Amino acid sequence: MSLFDNYDVRQLGNLELLAKQVVEGFIIGLHKSPFHGFSVEFAEHRLYNSGDSTRNIDWKVYARTDKLFTKRFEEETNLRCQIVIDSSSSMYFPDAGDKDTGAINKLRFSSLAAAALMNLLKKQRDAFGLSIFSDKVDIHTRCKSSTTHHKLLLSHLDKLLANPERDKTTAAAQSLHEIADSIHRRSLVVIFSDMFEQSEDAERLFSAIQHLKHNKHEVVLFHVVDKSKEIDFEFENRPYIFIDMETNERVRLQSNQVKDYYTEQMLKFRDQLQMKCLQYRVDFVEADINEGFKQVLMAYLVKRSKMAT
Repeated sequence: MSLFDNYDVRQLGNLELLAKQVVEGFIIGLHKSPFHGFSVEFAEHRLYNSGDSTRNIDWKVYARTDKLFTKRFEEETNLRCQIVIDSSSSMYFPDAGDKDTGAINKLRFSSLAAAALMNLLKKQRDAFGLSIFSDKVDIHTRCKSSTTHHKLLLSHLDKLLANPERDKTTAAAQSLHEIADSIHRRSLVVIFSDMFEQSEDAERLFSAIQHLKHNKHEVVLFHVVDKSKEIDFEFENRPYIFIDMETNERVRLQSNQVKDYYTEQMLKFRDQLQMKCLQYRVDFVEADINEGFKQVLMAYLVKRSKMAT
């Protein structure tokens, strides 16, 4: 069992402390894995390549290592990352009601993953901002790298988790268009969302993703799901009352009566979303809330390494 599985997450209330421990555990894991080559610290130098200007060679490092490195300046190396979180009511699934306020649902998973990403970005001296949307854009900050800014964003996440709001519909397409227009410098845009829109709004959703790419941003979409329930529909064969978390509409049925049709439609939706992301050169990552945070942090590091080359 992982040190940072869902049981342990429920026992930690401090978002900043949890994010720090998740990242530290992830880094230790990297050093023990085939991925130890990834740098999770700010890289101040890069290897000299033939044709580079010799003006920025660090001769002191050459004297110690017998290798040529050039100095990298902040404006060349630092990343700008806008973290976008969907806070509509469907993100509160699975709903534990008042029984367990710390239970992992999609929103809590996304918030903890975002806090861990911020910790990693801060370690690398990168600038990061936060956008939170539901039926509208509720929070949007610019990218900064200061400690004060980091504390502010953590406070936004804390408030989001401490004050759950039900019956909030999704306007992902409209919100992503607005966010795309609000980011004025080329950035890495990281989106945490289940992407559940009304079926008639699917094309508008894909258009919003394309808008981000059209503005020259790199985009990673973490498709946040409870895979066992929302994709594979793993329910016992008995009567259930299924509740739409955005409209509160209720349907009573036997799970096996709809399982085949439901899973077929969900897989079709996911495949369509993946194909559109592939078409627009958006990185699509299925983030199962039962699989921990390594999947998120590793996908970020892979993306960052590609952007640096």
